[in-house]
Amino acid sequence: MDATVAAVTMLEDNPLFNSAKGAVFNIEGKIELETSLMVTRPPPSSTEIPASRRGLGLSLLTRTKNPSQVVRALYLSPALAPHSFLSGRTAENIAESLGQTLVDPSYFFTEHRWKEHRRGLGLPDQPLEGDYTDYPNGINLPLPLDQLPTGTVGAVALDMDGCIATLTSTGGRTNKLVGRVGDTPVMGAGFWAEEWIQSNWIRNICSKLTGRDYTKRAVGVSGTGDGDYFIRQATAVTIAHRVRYLNETLEKAANRAVQDLVKDGGIGGVIAVDNRGNVSMPLNCPGMYRGVIREDGVPRTAIFKDEEVS
Repeated sequence: MDATVAAVTMLEDNPLFNSAKGAVFNIEGKIELETSLMVTRPPPSSTEIPASRRGLGLSLLTRTKNPSQVVRALYLSPALAPHSFLSGRTAENIAESLGQTLVDPSYFFTEHRWKEHRRGLGLPDQPLEGDYTDYPNGINLPLPLDQLPTGTVGAVALDMDGCIATLTSTGGRTNKLVGRVGDTPVMGAGFWAEEWIQSNWIRNICSKLTGRDYTKRAVGVSGTGDGDYFIRQATAVTIAHRVRYLNETLEKAANRAVQDLVKDGGIGGVIAVDNRGNVSMPLNCPGMYRGVIREDGVPRTAIFKDEEVS
């Protein structure tokens, strides 16, 4: 869980991504952020968290500097946030009481996203109204690195005990309707993490002979793309259930779910990990920034669809 938050926080602070600092505008020119966290089982160090509490989704955040950190803080505080889905002012008030950083909405404004918003409405690329020159992270700063802002960010991590955590953070769709909720905070649609026992005599014997637990399975998924289709098809949980009930490999299950999206017109991709260390990152669109770090500590990345992660 800590690893996913650390990874996503770095991306939230980078204006090139559609998350927090680089989030897109809705149709009224405002920012509404979404995030989610889910684990295959609660951390044993947090004894106050019931076993049934495995995840939390947050939406319609307007002042949260780092949604990934907020969702972690609220997940670890079941007394203050006992639900599985929260939104808006309530979520942010609880976050502030837990010491999380809230900012003025102008913090999120970036010039390239504003122009993207205006062009999407068929309007000229005029600057925002008002004077933003006093903001240290103002909208008129030059773009770093390149001119190609990218999308939703997420991370899935596996620990040495076979636990999986998945975390996702986004600004949603450019020029979405005010109050629109996408797949990122919807459990089973844009994110999922699940653990189960798959026991039979062969697995039991293998476990005894090797000392490794072959009866326990776990899968974690984080998705990016056209969220409305992810919701309609419950994409994330479908991947886990194809592994669980059809006994498919993670790779086959993830690929089938992603291809099912495009059949209905939905584009996107997922990153998925199981407790055996298998990683699958299929996509049905031209590109998706993706990468993996295994036990050797070497980052391996890819961008375009026809690239292998290397």
